[in-house]
Amino acid sequence: MFLIVYDIKDDKLRTRFAKFLKQFGRRVQYSVFEIMNSPRILENIRVEIERKFEKHFEQSDSVLIFDIPDNACIGRFGYPVNEEGDLIMSS
Repeated sequence: MFLIVYDIKDDKLRTRFAKFLKQFGRRVQYSVFEIMNSPRILENIRVEIERKFEKHFEQSDSVLIFDIPDNACIGRFGYPVNEEGDLIMSS
């Protein structure tokens, strides 16, 4: 699993970046995506970030990519307000 965490000042660029990451994983917080994919997919993501986004970054923008091993212990607390999931409605 990979975590991609970003802080991008420009609203349009940040929105475009989030839509890009949504193709590969799920948003677990406003600027945090969990990517459950192979290292090859991660390399594709890195290349796309360099090609499409990095030239637009300002001095204060940053993107961090964490490689989380399969045996990592991850604690989750609280209520993830931005976790996307299926919406089931009944009448």
